[in-house]
Amino acid sequence: MDKIKVLIVDDSAVMRKALAEALSTSKNIEVVGTALDPYIAVNKINRLEPDILTLDIEMPRMDGITFLSKLMISHPMPVIMVSALTEEGATKTIEALQRGAVDFVLKPKSDDKDSWTKFSEDLVEKVLGAGKTKIKKRIQTRAETPLSEMKVEKKYSADVILPAQKSRRPAVSSETIIAIGASTGGTEAISEILSNLSGDIPGIVIVQHMPEKFTEAFANRVNTISQLYVKEAAQGDRINRGAALIAPGNRHLLVKHDGQGYYVEINDGLPVNRHRPSVDVLFRSVAQTVGNKSIGIILTGMGADGAAGLLEMKEAGSTTIAQDEASSIVFGMPREAIKLGAADMVKNLKSIITYIQGIK
Repeated sequence: MDKIKVLIVDDSAVMRKALAEALSTSKNIEVVGTALDPYIAVNKINRLEPDILTLDIEMPRMDGITFLSKLMISHPMPVIMVSALTEEGATKTIEALQRGAVDFVLKPKSDDKDSWTKFSEDLVEKVLGAGKTKIKKRIQTRAETPLSEMKVEKKYSADVILPAQKSRRPAVSSETIIAIGASTGGTEAISEILSNLSGDIPGIVIVQHMPEKFTEAFANRVNTISQLYVKEAAQGDRINRGAALIAPGNRHLLVKHDGQGYYVEINDGLPVNRHRPSVDVLFRSVAQTVGNKSIGIILTGMGADGAAGLLEMKEAGSTTIAQDEASSIVFGMPREAIKLGAADMVKNLKSIITYIQGIK
């Protein structure tokens, strides 16, 4: 199998070296060059023909967002943003995802060895994942890339947050709840869905794999383009019609019920499927609390988080939908759900929007 060729674009010599060293840990990735600004990058893209770019946001002469916008018009290709964990960094990264970047990694803390290790693992995983995206046809059909050479943390199931139930529980309310889970490419898919829905639809709860600060920036941005009220979920928020709650980064989101209706619980438990928030946790809580009055939707993303939870929703009587391959940036999560038999329907984004809009 051909190696995935990566061009690193960053004005910091330290970060260029760190990115190159991190990517060199995978035998399936080749760093073909580096560039300290977009002008140099343009020449190297034409000459080296990389498959993927890593792109810094803050650079001299032309910032990363401007360069990304131009690149997506003239030479569309998978781009992974390198972002700082700040409010400004989060806002700009969300904008980059809206403008065509497939994913992002967070710059590690300079004096934290564990932070650098996680940075290296995340970067490799996301470059390997981006090698399967559909932005560029010649890397679209590559075979699955093994991740066996990567060191990964222990993988927990949703049992560590919410034990499975052997018997099915009926819905405790007549209200419908829509639960959505996504990862890579999900910000674009979720934005498209929420911006095309009218304000009078059942309450929506969402898990998008994303770190803290970024989920708030994402929710705030989508809120400006949607008729729905969209916000980052907080402990005890009620799930109401015409509103969408997005799980906060680094915290799980569960659906609960009391005498007044449905609300969300925020949970700081262990990562599930190496994710926090986890789609499996959300879907299991919906299956147990809402049952057949819920709709589960799994969107684009790497890995399998959400597949088992969607099956639990289906077994609880929920209607379940997986995004189709053609409209997914990465078909990992929907594919795994379909393989499990968890999806009642497979639909593209436009059809998913139409379906949601018809729910009463």
